[in-house]
Amino acid sequence: MTVADLFRVGKGFQVRDADASKKLLGTAATEKNGDKAADKLTTLKLAEEISDLQNLLYAGRQYKLLVILQGMDTSGKDGTVKGVFGQINPLGARTVAFKAPSTEEKNHDYLWRVHKEVPGNGEVVIFNRSHYEDVLITRVHNWIDQAECERRYAQINDFERMLSQTGTVILKFFLHISRDEQKARLEERLADPDKHWKFDPQDLAERKYWADYQKAYERAILATDCDHAPWYIIPADSKTHRNLAIASIVQEKLVSMKLNYPPGNPEYSKIKVE
Repeated sequence: MTVADLFRVGKGFQVRDADASKKLLGTAATEKNGDKAADKLTTLKLAEEISDLQNLLYAGRQYKLLVILQGMDTSGKDGTVKGVFGQINPLGARTVAFKAPSTEEKNHDYLWRVHKEVPGNGEVVIFNRSHYEDVLITRVHNWIDQAECERRYAQINDFERMLSQTGTVILKFFLHISRDEQKARLEERLADPDKHWKFDPQDLAERKYWADYQKAYERAILATDCDHAPWYIIPADSKTHRNLAIASIVQEKLVSMKLNYPPGNPEYSKIKVE
């Protein structure tokens, strides 16, 4: 069994169940008070391997890698980008953070702004939030009805299938934080003036809809989990376990792609540098 197999969403998974990730993965995979130093060291080594593999991906220009990070506020999307992908050479890698759509973006279909940000050949792109917001916050606040939401599930599946069929490898991660842990992290930000820049009062407003978001995530994940665009449920109460799990899955996927540098040019052997 691979690490990816351990965290892959199951058909009976319930996001809204507070202990769902522990039931699915076992205590060892979700323990918050583990060996953080060992986790960090292993994650750093994996991040370095990911960086080396990304060089092969960029040189070969045959595949593209799209990593999607979704989760409640404070679940660690920014921390994952730094901890897992921080070693990657910026050449050939991008992070895209999706905020509320602009006026121009609202004048197009909801996938328009997403499609133009997907990776090109040889590129790694990390989405910090994504097109899934259009079946999450929109549904929680009843900006769209369930019928429209179901249509969007189908459209997202078609969109991701098209990306996969044209060379994009897709990995989708739901950072599964508990309500108590979110409370602790919000309080930590409020208590430390140096972290006030991270705090957004809107996070408290959205926190009131916690149960609705859990239900929306559950429905969206189960409706859009496919072999060509799999969802992985990552327990996120432990920051070090979170990063270790995601780094392991990304590294496994890159290794499985059997990346190599492109063949050398025999004509170059005739060139002399004066």
